[in-house]
Amino acid sequence: MSEVTLPVDTTGRPDTAAAVVVGGGLAGITAALALADAGVRVTLLEGRPRLGGLAFSFQRGDLTVDNGQHVYLRCCTAYRWFLDRVDGASLAPLQDRLDVPVLDAEAKPGRRLGRIGRTALPVPLHLAKSLATYPHLSLAERAKVGRAALALKGLDLADPALDAQNFGSWLAAHGQSERAVEALWDLVGVATLNAVAGDSSLGLAAMVFKTGLLSDPGAADIGWARVPLGELHDTLARKALDSAGVRTEVRTRVTSISQNENGRWSVQVPGETLDADTVVLAVPHREAHDLLPEGALDAPERLLEIGTAPILNVHVVYDRTVLTRPFFAALGSPVQWVFDRTEASGLREGQYLALSQSAAQDEIDEPVSVLRERYLPELERLLPGTRGAEVKDFFVTRERTATFAPTPGVGRLRPGARTKAPGLYLAGAWTATGWPATMESAVRSGVSAAGAALGALGRPRDHLFEVEEAA
Repeated sequence: MSEVTLPVDTTGRPDTAAAVVVGGGLAGITAALALADAGVRVTLLEGRPRLGGLAFSFQRGDLTVDNGQHVYLRCCTAYRWFLDRVDGASLAPLQDRLDVPVLDAEAKPGRRLGRIGRTALPVPLHLAKSLATYPHLSLAERAKVGRAALALKGLDLADPALDAQNFGSWLAAHGQSERAVEALWDLVGVATLNAVAGDSSLGLAAMVFKTGLLSDPGAADIGWARVPLGELHDTLARKALDSAGVRTEVRTRVTSISQNENGRWSVQVPGETLDADTVVLAVPHREAHDLLPEGALDAPERLLEIGTAPILNVHVVYDRTVLTRPFFAALGSPVQWVFDRTEASGLREGQYLALSQSAAQDEIDEPVSVLRERYLPELERLLPGTRGAEVKDFFVTRERTATFAPTPGVGRLRPGARTKAPGLYLAGAWTATGWPATMESAVRSGVSAAGAALGALGRPRDHLFEVEEAA
């Protein structure tokens, strides 16, 4: 095995710092860009043949398929910074104003469609009209939802006691019926937390609802990629990394990390050892546990106590247009959220719908044939246009460890960016960002890790101030 020191600086500046970032998901890409923008020489190592982590695309015949539907909100300031940094903001625009169609498969004709939206009025009045006219709750339930929202707004997110409490129990204690939980709280919470209210930390749930719905009138406006995710998180990200001078190596899995007697770090990959001043571990928490050197964390076994939660995605291609809106959410059905991916996938005839099924513990290992028998009739119940339409393709994608599980008590298990080993930092949506496992959390973690590393190296952080202040 050869030992390779990162490329020699040719600018005439002595002792230019070198960094290795392990992991090419959003957290690792962000950390690498932030370090390189401060003049650090960076090598980014990714074991897969592509960048993007768990937000990626692949080919299925002529279709370009995202492994799952990913959205972000206007309040996701760090991810919006990421999109700007890779010149991708125009490819993943935001709604002008929050508007979520909600179809109830079991409602009477004329009352099947409701909407969750906002006006330009100040918080919390911006949601008043939508709540007052929401047909999927009774008048009494709507009034109680308003009171619960005000109580949620009053919670202190800095209170560590919230992390140990159960969101479902809190909702019940604040007068929320099972129907209100299904038709509103879980409609939003399952998609953002990847867990139902009864399985969620009150701290994380309160963060989602306070930040997304109760902080600013436009905070919950939804954005999503109008192109394949791979174009944003791989193609454009690689272009940005190349322009920043980052050496990017894919299909390169790190086998060990160790600190030398001189305080520098050795990162071993098959056939090569990389020498660096700083290392950022931006990999899943169980992989990070296996790579961490002894003493880097006081209780590394806590990483193994962080659970995971799956997401199932059902993909259906019809021979004709069956949905005339870009997306909708569903009630009274196993279907959760449905998105039109026709244009983004490159499909030229018919329509391609993607169903995003979060908290899918009961379905993640079901055979495709069983899922087909379950979901095609449900789409017929929700979308009359599917009746008589030919299904040209039906397939599923499964992410068994899509996110960390946001269970009560998880907050105490999530480490910060700094470790006890000088020069070694952690990044990933599972670290202590205060957010659930989202693209926003991943980018924030990369910014935090890079900021901590640059501070220790005595490097400028001016370029991070804007995103850090926003975050």
